[in-house]
Amino acid sequence: MLRCSDGSLYTGIATDIERRFAEHVSGRGAKYTRSHKPVAILYREETADRSAALRREAEIKKLAREEKLKLISEGTPCQK
Repeated sequence: MLRCSDGSLYTGIATDIERRFAEHVSGRGAKYTRSHKPVAILYREETADRSAALRREAEIKKLAREEKLKLISEGTPCQK
């Protein structure tokens, strides 16, 4: 999960998080992050496979902002 410059949160999946973050920062990532520049990686999880990652991404996207912030605060800190 990324924090964008406007304070919004972006959730996606990637096999290489650092590479994908760099793509978002450079403007080659998702459409959303082109207009909401990402500034930090706040949260990450590992899953068994792509299918599990897509399911977990959908679960997280359904959470309210407050629930996402709680997930971030309870998770392992990510530095970027």
